[in-house]
Amino acid sequence: MHPSPVQMHIPDGFLSTTVSVIGWILAVLMIAIAIRQTRRQLGERQIPVMGVLAAFVFAAQAINFPVAAGTSGHLLGGALVAIVLGPWAATLVMTSVIGVQAFLFQDGGLLALGWNILNMGVLTAFAGYACYRVLLRWIGETSQARVAAAFAAAWVSVEIGAIATAVELAVSGTSPLALGLPAMAGVHALIGVGEGLITGGAITMLQVSRPQILQDAEQAPGQRGAIFVLVGLFAALLVAAFSPLASTHPDGLEFIAERNGFLSRALEPAFSILPDYSVPFLNNPAATTIAAVMIGTLIVFVLAWLVGRGVLRLDRRG
Repeated sequence: MHPSPVQMHIPDGFLSTTVSVIGWILAVLMIAIAIRQTRRQLGERQIPVMGVLAAFVFAAQAINFPVAAGTSGHLLGGALVAIVLGPWAATLVMTSVIGVQAFLFQDGGLLALGWNILNMGVLTAFAGYACYRVLLRWIGETSQARVAAAFAAAWVSVEIGAIATAVELAVSGTSPLALGLPAMAGVHALIGVGEGLITGGAITMLQVSRPQILQDAEQAPGQRGAIFVLVGLFAALLVAAFSPLASTHPDGLEFIAERNGFLSRALEPAFSILPDYSVPFLNNPAATTIAAVMIGTLIVFVLAWLVGRGVLRLDRRG
């Protein structure tokens, strides 16, 4: 059987109930603030772009790339989305992606979902965006500077997410900080290079095709056009078609969990819809993976679009 995409989401069982509940409270709080902040920045023409970015991140996350020591990594995307949309809108986009992964594909635990949103969505978005803006002020806003800053911002965002995960595991009593922190930071320092290359490449393509997108991300730039949206969605689906090529090596968190002896603490999902990125009626391993990832890509696109439209309606009513 062809391996399904392997993700880095925290499963239930790795975190204590108390830590998981705290994660949910903080995640809900950040989402509520993000809705309020995004209401002031969002424009009608930008809503489809939220969907395109969510679709691309979802599809790209399904493709693990190999790194050293027999482990693998995949795009997180928080820094990329924040560079384009600003960190608050990025929080909503990443929440849509991570939520669909958890509820539809049982990728990451439901109790741990709050911390998965915070680690992979909120922290990566804000850390990446802050690093990007600081670097641009320092080295200037040339085309080359944007690509270099995007690479650095993406690398930093991965490290921040990994460090946060190590702290949560330590507080939960799962893995001592003295072991988990250097292990997570070390492995994800390598994964962050891949994240930086993908993010830098995406920024390069945007500068060539739609440079105005990067002029003032925080203020949610306007004109995009239907063609941009259609091409972006097609590109995301094309990326999804390559999902069977995902590396079979364990991802960073799974690698550390196995090495440090707490992988067995992971709990089985409470329910199953499209588990392990497969469609029940498709028996061909590659076909079932491609179909599942494409379904998820389309669902995430629509969900992020609807979230953006809902936020805009709240603003009009307010």
